[in-house]
Amino acid sequence: MKRSKKQRQIELKETIKENPFITDEELAEKFEVSVQTIRLDRLELSIPELRERIKYVAERNFEDQVRSLPIDEVIGEIIDMELDKSAISILDIKKEHVFKRNKIARGHHLFAQANSLAVAVINDELALTAKAQIRFTRSVKENERVVAKAKVLKIDEKHGRTLVEVNSYVNNELVFTGEFEMYRSQQKHS
Repeated sequence: MKRSKKQRQIELKETIKENPFITDEELAEKFEVSVQTIRLDRLELSIPELRERIKYVAERNFEDQVRSLPIDEVIGEIIDMELDKSAISILDIKKEHVFKRNKIARGHHLFAQANSLAVAVINDELALTAKAQIRFTRSVKENERVVAKAKVLKIDEKHGRTLVEVNSYVNNELVFTGEFEMYRSQQKHS
């Protein structure tokens, strides 16, 4: 059943409200229209593109929470955060992240996303990487979206260390895994 433009735009607005991280391509598929039609609908409705929506949600929700570094220093966009427990960020791999000849992402971008997320999840003014064990499990290519998930495994207040595991995925396929031993100041936390 084909929707009217008005009906499609009402449903589009509702869909984006429910999931601000949905892509134009996914919306086009859902509404059985072209990506260009979705972009025109968004423009008419004054709905920003995905990158701006992500940035807005991250700044609104997490700017006051992240203590260990400014939110704009996190590589990728934080989409979920519970200090000293877990965090999630997304990084869209663009032209500037890849080698020109093969379009494969440079490893330091994946490491930076994971490492900065491990720093951000620490509920402390000071968090530094003391040690990291990492493994790349498959190449990431241009235009892929990397979802990094950090989980705090252990907090050692006595020694001022926190162990954070970060797993990064592209379409639910593991592409990077790391265990970060983080130094933190030895202040008591609430």
